Amino acid sequence: MRSHTPSLVGRDPQLAQLERAMAEARQGQGGAVFLVGEAGVGKSRLAAEAVGGALDSGMRVLRGRSSTTGPAVPFRPLTEALMSLFRGGEPMDDLPLGPYRPVLGRLIPDWDTGERDSSSMVILGEAVLRLLIATGRGQGQLLFLEDLHDADPETLGVLEYMVDNLVYTPVLLVATVRTDISDALDLAQSARRRGAAALVELAPLTRPQVHEVIAAQLGADSLDDVPAEVLQRLWEDSAGSPYLVEELLQSMIGSGALVQGPGGWRAVADLRRDVSSTLARGILRRIDRLGAQGLTLLSAAAVLGRRFPLSVLQRMTGVDDRALLGHLHASVAARLVVPDEPAPDWYSFRHSPTVKALFTQMTPGQRADLARRGAEAVEELHPALESDWCALAAGLRCEAGDRVEAGLLYADAGERALAAGALNSAVTLLSRAEGLLAEASDPQARAAVLENLLPALAESGDFARALDLVDDLHALDGAGLSAVRLATLHARLAKVAHTAGRWSDGNRQIARAREVLTAAPGETAEVTTAAVDVTAAYLALDTPGPDRTQHAEKLARSAADIAERHGLPVVACQAWELLATVARERDPQESAAMLQQALTTAERNRLPLQRMYAATRMGGNAWLAEGDTSGLLAARQEALRLGSVNIVHTVDGILVLDAVLRGENTSARAVSEECLAVVRRLRLAPAVRYVLMARATLEAHRGDRVAMEAALAAFAEWDGAGSQEEPLSLGLARVFCSLLEEDRELARAELGTVLALEADNPSTYHLSGTHGLVLLLDVLAGHADRVRHEEIRATAMAQMRWNRQFVHLAEAVLLGREGAGPRAAAAVETALAVAEPYPLAQHLGLRLIADAAHEDGWGDPVGWLRRAEHYFHERDIAAVTGACRAGLRRLGAPVHQHRSGTSGIPEHLRTQGVTVREFDVFRLLAERLSNKDIADRLFISPRTAEKHIASLITKTGAANRADLCARSAALRDG
Repeated sequence: MRSHTPSLVGRDPQLAQLERAMAEARQGQGGAVFLVGEAGVGKSRLAAEAVGGALDSGMRVLRGRSSTTGPAVPFRPLTEALMSLFRGGEPMDDLPLGPYRPVLGRLIPDWDTGERDSSSMVILGEAVLRLLIATGRGQGQLLFLEDLHDADPETLGVLEYMVDNLVYTPVLLVATVRTDISDALDLAQSARRRGAAALVELAPLTRPQVHEVIAAQLGADSLDDVPAEVLQRLWEDSAGSPYLVEELLQSMIGSGALVQGPGGWRAVADLRRDVSSTLARGILRRIDRLGAQGLTLLSAAAVLGRRFPLSVLQRMTGVDDRALLGHLHASVAARLVVPDEPAPDWYSFRHSPTVKALFTQMTPGQRADLARRGAEAVEELHPALESDWCALAAGLRCEAGDRVEAGLLYADAGERALAAGALNSAVTLLSRAEGLLAEASDPQARAAVLENLLPALAESGDFARALDLVDDLHALDGAGLSAVRLATLHARLAKVAHTAGRWSDGNRQIARAREVLTAAPGETAEVTTAAVDVTAAYLALDTPGPDRTQHAEKLARSAADIAERHGLPVVACQAWELLATVARERDPQESAAMLQQALTTAERNRLPLQRMYAATRMGGNAWLAEGDTSGLLAARQEALRLGSVNIVHTVDGILVLDAVLRGENTSARAVSEECLAVVRRLRLAPAVRYVLMARATLEAHRGDRVAMEAALAAFAEWDGAGSQEEPLSLGLARVFCSLLEEDRELARAELGTVLALEADNPSTYHLSGTHGLVLLLDVLAGHADRVRHEEIRATAMAQMRWNRQFVHLAEAVLLGREGAGPRAAAAVETALAVAEPYPLAQHLGLRLIADAAHEDGWGDPVGWLRRAEHYFHERDIAAVTGACRAGLRRLGAPVHQHRSGTSGIPEHLRTQGVTVREFDVFRLLAERLSNKDIADRLFISPRTAEKHIASLITKTGAANRADLCARSAALRDG
């Protein structure tokens, strides 16, 4: 453990400014720099770094410090600084000071004649300047004065003159000043306004900078070697003050709460229990200056927390307005508390160690009594305990020892937080409530807490803890709970299991909930049945089985009907969201209307979580329909704000797949690795399966079968068989890998497997190829006709953008066979426009239809093969590249070698067969040069240039040379 940070952290701009000022002083351009900041922010540490740089550069450094210790001594910092001139043994008597030498006797004892003249501060200031210039040794001098806020008026009078006259001298004045109101701060600010000095304000360190200080002090190589709770605690307690970071870290080590062992640093005790005794004594000394009543007020405020409201503080203590405001202003002036902007009537302690120091001078009984009075004050002033008042009252009741009452208040606050969508706060508050009520052995109250805690844990991704509560639920089964409450708890646990992808566990909880409900009265049982049914519907949709879609829809319809009759908005939203997912495959408009109904219901009833779910499904529909990810990104931002880990990573999985389909392999790989690390740790099985499916697709679209199979093996380990993601893993991965290996028969066989899978386990994911790619391959193989094409094209799934590109290509092939060549070519252009976001699928489609187009005499098979050949060559997918080249030879088209520069040829020219050298000629035609001029530029013969131009006219279809020149100019200017 180092006593000080070995390197300056977070002050590079300020240090650079000081170094520039010192360099200017060495060149005879002196000045003044005031380092201003609150206590402990690092002014002296920064100045020390500057002093070291000055000494290294050969500058003389004179240092003095102001102090409030002992009797006031006029000119103390100046005298201390100037006395160092006489310690080096250099002769001072022959300095050219003239009449100013006797004046300096007021500061330098060696020159004191005993006489006391009435020289003004101006004369004395000039004398000091003359002395500093005379002793500069040609290298400049740094006059460093610490703690100028404690300086006497005489010193400030001298400095005021010096600051205005340091320019054109080799002297730099650097002084540290606190932000407390003082004459020194006024001097610094006034000098800055006049342009006579620079004022460098030091802000508290940022969180990363505090972490850097901690790692440096502990000698840790990285933040991974420092316990996370240490980083968190020191950031919260220090408020960015380097001094407090060092003090508190030393306190942790000194108290044994933080120890170093063979494995590095580790926390072995409660890091919140200790405040450095030295630090605490210093804080309490400052508080003692406020008097007994000030101490009482701040003690009461500390019990309320680091933030405290004046209204409650006054009700607790009975202090009148004048005394309250007087002590408060004194506390602000002492830099103990600050206004808590922008909240009116609220203040906060500047540093949390102040609160802990106040606790050290209170007995447990005193703290409990103050806490009870605080709770009563909150409840009297805010009987509804709205907003944050409920949590504040709960904390005070807990501190007072009223643990059952505290548990109930925490439960109420947690329920409100969950309803507001504040998931992290809800988990924290409800967990406190559950712990307190478990200690109190109150099963009814604890069950009420669990009703809210279970969904909060599921949404925030803490599945392990949520599922650990199964045993607690079994214990509550025999605790005399009502059938409705017990069934509700089992349904909530079933929802947790569904979110975690544990279908069998969820279905067991549903069965138990239905069993319990048989003992509940009619209408009450029906209301609870709705919540059970909607959760059962989600589980049914994911549980393998041929009728899972129909079963899920039936359950969701039942839940929606009950919810509408009894006014259950949460159940209604959940039911409409599931029904919209099922309806998507038959009617996108019906699906959109259902989601809008869910969104409207959520907004009308202020249900942020349900609104987020509806918005996510809307975003998913837009992505499927047109490849538009904007809705998903907006929903992800909302999920981040609410703390819904489940939705964040669900959306991340879709975005990974979207990036793969768009050919953005590098970003897809990076995001998938990051996402997988999190969802695997959370055991969020649906998200893990989806991302692994996307990873398998990524490897398949690269033509890497080994890597694809490895990803699919990992997919299978997460209950992939029978899952909704399984058809995608085959249709987007294995089928495409086979096509990129030029094995169409294997691809068709694998699509047959996908069709069988979807028949046994219907999926709500529709990009597996059964509504687009299989049609194209079957049409090309002669196994699908116009009737089948019309059947598939009429489905809602075939209208999804990914599927639509293949449907259009299949139509083009059929039109070509029917002799409608122009319409076939137009269908290809439509397909290419639809496929524009998906380059691999787009070029693979061109490769697939080229032979059929040539056989039936329509379209541009040569151009399509050239485009595809170039694309797959660039991506090193050898089988398709070779097949394209072979196809070009069969069609009698020249096959060009891939020279350096091919990628620079515009695609429309490259597909027309323009070579690299021909493109070089084409670009020069924009200048309308002669054949000889072109030849000279390219170091070829005029005859060769003429041949290239003739070839270009043929390949591009230009009318003549003038037309070719115009096209070249248009390309250059465009």
